[in-house]
Amino acid sequence: MKTKKLVFAAAAAATLVLGACGSSGSSAGNDEEIATDITEETTVTFWHAMNGAQEESLTKLTDEFMADNPNIKIELQNQSQYSDLQAKINSTLPSPKDLPTITQAYPGWLWNAAQDEMLVDLGAYIDNDTIGWGEQEEIRPSLLEGAQIDGVQYGIPFNKSTEMLFYNANMLNEYGVDVPTNFDELKAASQTIYEKSDGKVVGAGFDSLNNYYAIGMKNQGVDFDKDLQLDSDESKEIINYYAEGVKDGYFRIAGSDQYLSGPFANEQVAMFIGSIAGEGYVKKDTEGKFEYGVSPRPEAINLQQGTDLYMFNSATAQERTAAFEYMKFLTSPEAQMEWAVDTGYMPVVESVLESDAYKNNPDTKVASELAAATKELFSIPVVENSDSAYNEVRAIMENILSNTDKDVDQLIEEAKPQLEDVWNQ
Repeated sequence: MKTKKLVFAAAAAATLVLGACGSSGSSAGNDEEIATDITEETTVTFWHAMNGAQEESLTKLTDEFMADNPNIKIELQNQSQYSDLQAKINSTLPSPKDLPTITQAYPGWLWNAAQDEMLVDLGAYIDNDTIGWGEQEEIRPSLLEGAQIDGVQYGIPFNKSTEMLFYNANMLNEYGVDVPTNFDELKAASQTIYEKSDGKVVGAGFDSLNNYYAIGMKNQGVDFDKDLQLDSDESKEIINYYAEGVKDGYFRIAGSDQYLSGPFANEQVAMFIGSIAGEGYVKKDTEGKFEYGVSPRPEAINLQQGTDLYMFNSATAQERTAAFEYMKFLTSPEAQMEWAVDTGYMPVVESVLESDAYKNNPDTKVASELAAATKELFSIPVVENSDSAYNEVRAIMENILSNTDKDVDQLIEEAKPQLEDVWNQ
C-alpha cells in the first residue's frame, strides 16, 4: 500500500474545526483545529536517541519522506541516549516554546505532561476524514494501546521491541539440552549445562531485572501498579526462582556488563533472555565462534517495550499535521519493513510481521520467531510514578540477586518501604 502524500495548496489551509468554538487560525497550542493542507514550508523538530545502524536507517527513511513531501523539513536532533533524552525532556517541559514538535519517549516519561495537557491527542488526527489513517494498515492493537496515557492516544508506536531467548546452539547440542519452552525447562536445562561443564558455563540469565520481575508477575496475573505487594506469594515465587539459580550457580545477572550478550559471545553463559534489538550485537560478536539461535521467551505473556512518538501541543497546526504525516509514513508497511530489517526492531504492522520477505530475511533469526513470541503482549501501566517505581524494582532485584548469601525474605521486607515511597512520592 502506498503512503498517502500531502496535497500542497498555495491558498490558506482548510481546517476541520473539532468543537463548537474552534478557531480558524493556526496558533500554537490550539487543540480544536486540524490543518488538512500544508500551505507553507514547515519544519518539524524530532528529538530521538537512535545511534549506529538505527540512526542511519532513521535518516534514510526521513530523507525518503522529505523527497516525497518537499514542503516539510524534518530536523533530526540526536539526544545521545535514552537517559539524556528523558533528562532533556524533563528540563524543557517548564519552557514549552523550547520543546520539539515530536519526540521519542516511553509513555511513563510523559505522564505528568499528559496531566498538564501538554501533549496532542493523536486520536483526532487518526480519525480525521481528510488526513487520518484512512486505508493505511492499522498498527497492531496491543502496541497502539501501549502508547496511550489514561486511555488517550497520545503516542504512535515506532521502535518497538520485546524479549526473546538467545541460545548457543552448539553448546545445547553438546550438553544434550533442548531449547526451553517454559521456565521449568529453562531451569532444568541451565542446571544440566552448569553441572556438565563442571561449573565453567552458566546456564542462563536475564538482561533486564525489572522486565524479568514485571513479566513474571503478569504471567501470575498481577499487574505492575501501586497495589502490587513485594512480599506476596506470587512476588516471592518470581524473586526466588532467579535468586536460587544465582545462588546455586546455574543462573547469573548481567552485573556491570549491563547486557549478557558479551558473556554469551565469550561462551560463559549458554542462554540469555534479552531484547530483540540486541540481535545485531549477538550476530557480530558470535560470528566465527558458534551458531546462535533465537526462540520465543519461555513464558506465555510477553512485554512490548521500546519508545513511541509523541507530539507537544506547543506546535502550530501546520507543524502538527506535518508531523502526523511523518508519523504515518514511519509506521507504513513499506517503511516498517525497511526499519525492521535495518534495526532489528519489531514491525508494528501485522502484514510485515507475517510476510515471507520479513520472516525469511537472511540477516536476522529473530524475524522467523517473532510472531510466535508476540502472540500475547502487554505494556507497563502508565500511572503516576510508574516509571520511577519500575526503575526502583531494578535496583531492588539487583540488590537481592547480588546478595543471595543473605536471607531473601529479609531483603524483600527491607525493600518494601523503598518501593512504597517511590509509588507515593
